[in-house]
Amino acid sequence: MGCIAARHWPRDNGAPIQLTCNRWDAHMTERVTLAPLEQMAPLVEAAGLPPAAASRTVYRVLAHNPTVLNVVATQIQTLIRKNSLPHRLRELVIMRIGWVTGSVYEWTSHWRICMELGIPPEDVLAVRDWQSSQRLSAADRAVLQAADETLAGKTISDATWAAITRHVTVPGQQVELVIDIANWIFASIFLRNLKIPLEDGVVAWPPDGAHPANAED
Repeated sequence: MGCIAARHWPRDNGAPIQLTCNRWDAHMTERVTLAPLEQMAPLVEAAGLPPAAASRTVYRVLAHNPTVLNVVATQIQTLIRKNSLPHRLRELVIMRIGWVTGSVYEWTSHWRICMELGIPPEDVLAVRDWQSSQRLSAADRAVLQAADETLAGKTISDATWAAITRHVTVPGQQVELVIDIANWIFASIFLRNLKIPLEDGVVAWPPDGAHPANAED
């Protein structure tokens, strides 16, 4: 199962941004074997991760390089656990990145986080076509526009930045937003290129199994 989708999203000035959804496979075979579970406990502890992280396939692949595991885990945990940007804005951005890039692991993992945070499912699903949604706030739309511009390989436009700063007024949160966008694009890149699979029993693309447009077998 794969997906190749060319999508054109309007910018504030009316000019389209072209985003291409890459191929994905919810049942892919990892390119690097998973580290054995019995080896994971000390590695996740050294990386500052909770014990439950030992079963996560992403960490079992990264465990082959403990230095990289520590760096990636520290960055992700810092942005999630020690953040100042509102959780909702961060997670909507991550879900948008997961959707546009076709990262089944990113979308599926952060769907669960969104539900734990109490973000309405309808709002999360709205990121799939956020320009047409009536559910999202002006702040939501500003950060999603920033994500789309970055995904298109562009610098966040002055118009979009002005929209962001009307809602995200603290400089530290503005910095965090840009780092969040960069971090989860980076995460999507390594998740897809290492073909890191979902954990056993985890259903892809919740809640409805829909995936980026124009999916092809």
